[in-house]
Amino acid sequence: MKSPHRIVVRVILLAAVSLVCLPIHAQAQNFRTQKPVLHGKHWAAITGKPMAATAGATLFVQGGNAVDAACAMLAATATMWDVLSWGGETQALIYNPNTGEVIGINALGVAPTGATAEFYQEQGYRYPPADGPLSAVTPGTPGGLLVMLAEYGTKNLAEVLAPAMEMADGYPIEAGAARGMSSNRRLIQEWKYSREVYFTHPEDTIRPGPRGGEIFRQSDLLATLEKLVEAEAEALADGTSRKEAIYAAYDRFYRGDIAEEIVRGTQEEGGLITMEDLGNWQVYIEKPVSTNYKGIDVYKLTSWVQGPVMLQALNMLEDVDLKEMGFNSARYLHTLYQVMSLAFADRDFYYGDPYFPPQEPMEGLLSKEYARSRFGEIDWTMNDPDIRPGDPYPFMSAVNPFQEYLDGWTTVGGEGGLDHMAPGDGGPGRRNGGGSEGWVDSQDLYEEDFYTGTTSIQAADEEGWVVSITPSGGWVPAVIAGRTGVGLSQRAQSFVTDPADNPFNVVEPGKRPRATLTPAMALKDGQPFLSFAVQGGDGQDQNLLQFFLNMVEWEMNVQQAAEGPNMNSSQMRGSFSGHTSSPGRMLIHESVPEEVRERLREMGYQLRVSARTSGPINAVFFDWENGAFWGGSSNHGDDYGIIW
Repeated sequence: MKSPHRIVVRVILLAAVSLVCLPIHAQAQNFRTQKPVLHGKHWAAITGKPMAATAGATLFVQGGNAVDAACAMLAATATMWDVLSWGGETQALIYNPNTGEVIGINALGVAPTGATAEFYQEQGYRYPPADGPLSAVTPGTPGGLLVMLAEYGTKNLAEVLAPAMEMADGYPIEAGAARGMSSNRRLIQEWKYSREVYFTHPEDTIRPGPRGGEIFRQSDLLATLEKLVEAEAEALADGTSRKEAIYAAYDRFYRGDIAEEIVRGTQEEGGLITMEDLGNWQVYIEKPVSTNYKGIDVYKLTSWVQGPVMLQALNMLEDVDLKEMGFNSARYLHTLYQVMSLAFADRDFYYGDPYFPPQEPMEGLLSKEYARSRFGEIDWTMNDPDIRPGDPYPFMSAVNPFQEYLDGWTTVGGEGGLDHMAPGDGGPGRRNGGGSEGWVDSQDLYEEDFYTGTTSIQAADEEGWVVSITPSGGWVPAVIAGRTGVGLSQRAQSFVTDPADNPFNVVEPGKRPRATLTPAMALKDGQPFLSFAVQGGDGQDQNLLQFFLNMVEWEMNVQQAAEGPNMNSSQMRGSFSGHTSSPGRMLIHESVPEEVRERLREMGYQLRVSARTSGPINAVFFDWENGAFWGGSSNHGDDYGIIW
């Protein structure tokens, strides 16, 4: 692409146009979208909130690259509680135009000292809890941001954090975040520092949190960010390089006075994090896994997140004539459901932290021969409610060391119930508005909250840098660690305590839980083709798979693919709280005709129909023919893009 982004200051706003869903037999790519494609030539900044997209655009206007802009967007979203905070986790893919390689960033926190399976079992938990200090892993987002900026950015930390610091000093809070602070009041009331931050109206017993649009100030968080900038400034004054100065800020967060206060405040609330946990934790710069689908190389992070399930699904679908089935026909939807069930069953048994033994059998799982073997298991007449993990070991000339567990494994696990998406990851069950500790399964809350949770970040620049991030963790209600303003991640709940559930994902100190967060990137002919990500817990790779197929198989443009009607399955074991499963449950778009719905019911599916099924997908398509970017930004929530 010839210089796809030179600064011509022209903001393209996301104006809505009417959505017209054509009948199922019409060509899928002909429907009109609610938002237009974002066309730009010089750079793109897209994320879950308009204010955060503006932070990214600001760095671009100041001459920063895509990594600088992505870090500014990450800092802004963490500050505004876009259902994540500074104590959460960051997962990223970065395309480096200087090497032509895709790089993985692993900034997921780890289980702290004392967080063993035996500990949780003695506390009466089958899985680590969904909320509170015992759900916390070490903060990952600050480290991920600082490492990305130091290694691949061009700006100083002070410049990148400036928008977030201004927001911490006071910004008009959005109604969704404000509502969460009040609706979760009973939990928040238990945690000293959380209630001091969240409850701006403590005299109001029903709505103690801020009102939408109220100027929300976070003085403790601002002080923490100021300390990071101060550490950088002191290092620069001593003559260090930009990179070394950013790592001085890293050391202050994970080994200095900020770390001391995180530990003190966490332990005061009953948490387990120690100074050694923070000091020993590190960000990994990794080689991602990939597969080739009809000439397109698709990249995902490896087994510490769910990303490889999309690659497994693509391997199974590569030899299938999807177009012959018809877009969102009963056979097409059944095929996707069965393929995803096969891949997710493998996820639920084989995925875990690759830096801890046993070693995940990723070579076998991503084998094309294994994919063909798994695809051959599909029942084409009915849904199989008990699709189980396969055995990838023979496809890597090895013997499965966990055959006993595999023989006893069933799809339905967990503690009962329907929910398997965390509140911060936009699941259908949310804390209800009355502040109850129970879950609700309300279509209204589903449509209102599913599409405004954990954010995604997309950035691309004229030099060829491309960044795809799916940050999360530390969502409301979070335990805030002392006077740092840092909300701790609740990601420990994604561990298991019994190896029979997943021998690769049993909780132990220093280990990363297998998370759901899963950015994506695709290259064609050695050049960036797509950068895309979505929020939505266990729905993420389901929606990203269909987004990719929408573009590659159904010839939609990037905005159509982002808004296109998708199917979502609840058959896999959930990644949160009770780790439950709902075999046969399928979410479909309201445009699916009744005759297709009836056929699906005959095949054993329990249908849930919604106007919103695509997930809040954000993406960038690279138009090499014209030397331009095409940006897509979800029409479901507050997702927003600015492009030049």
